[in-house]
Amino acid sequence: MHFDRLKRRKFIPLLGGAAGWPLATRAQSAGDGKRRVGVLMPSDPEDSFGKQSLAALAEGLRRLGWDDGRNLVLNVQWIGGDEGRRRALAGELVRHAPDVLFACFQAQLAALVRETHSIPIVFVGVSDPVGGGYVKSYARPGGNITGFTLYEPSMVGLWLSVLKEMVPVLDRVALLFNPEATMQRREQYVQALKTAAAASRVEPLTATVTSVNDIAVTLANLAQQPRSGVIVMPDTFTAVHFKLIVEHAAQHRLPTVYQFRPPVEAGGLVSYGPKQLEIFRQSATYIDRILRGSAVADLPIQAPTKFELVINLKAAKALGLDLPSALLARADEVIE
Repeated sequence: MHFDRLKRRKFIPLLGGAAGWPLATRAQSAGDGKRRVGVLMPSDPEDSFGKQSLAALAEGLRRLGWDDGRNLVLNVQWIGGDEGRRRALAGELVRHAPDVLFACFQAQLAALVRETHSIPIVFVGVSDPVGGGYVKSYARPGGNITGFTLYEPSMVGLWLSVLKEMVPVLDRVALLFNPEATMQRREQYVQALKTAAAASRVEPLTATVTSVNDIAVTLANLAQQPRSGVIVMPDTFTAVHFKLIVEHAAQHRLPTVYQFRPPVEAGGLVSYGPKQLEIFRQSATYIDRILRGSAVADLPIQAPTKFELVINLKAAKALGLDLPSALLARADEVIE
């Protein structure tokens, strides 16, 4: 666990061997005529957002004529927050030689890339696939990987703006993240916070967590400083453990902004970010195109176009916040 004031650090992108990856369009099908899609999910099968995301992907595939059990087999592996299982499950998916692999978020993509450079992979939620060495460019990925991004470092300024509008007396804000799970563009997010904090006249902090136990300790330490707020950075760790973050943020009365809506549905204060379920539905279009023969290398990386602001009014009242009517009017949804 680490919690300190913002410091400048050198950042070395994780450059991979993308240039050497072979083109990968596979037209395999099993003897039963069904096409195979391997899916690697970060949560467990009972996680509500994980189930909704998988359902949205399956729905998108059905709309395009691919029915699980009829002409398609979805082989889904759930990591369940157990980091040690990720590589083993990725290897298991690859050994089944599917027609396409689907990676939910950065850590799952990294695990699949270690296992194959030939099977087509469609991802959702990798913030910097070029800097990470996964693709050559956004317009022409050039290898066996393509997909859909969710977040950009520039969103930090929007998250801080929302917090400041909710809590005008805010003096400091901490960017909460797991440095082991947040590799690509981490320093860009930190720099974006520093820039936005200077404009908003608040002190920027970093609050890092590397285990579930760190969540309670780090948020408790932050709460010792009055008029503090939290921005939860998008990474696999914070996404999987958002319920713990919501619980301890509420316990310590820390106004917190999240990158997607499930934490707000679970009692968190506010979220602003892409409509993630829509992105999962949209990702089915790339799986469909690959199954029908399109070259992965020619499918451009896509960014989200639809965003939503969700506010939990009960959480705001528990914090003693009197929210501006203009902010409530802008919200896509107010949970009471």
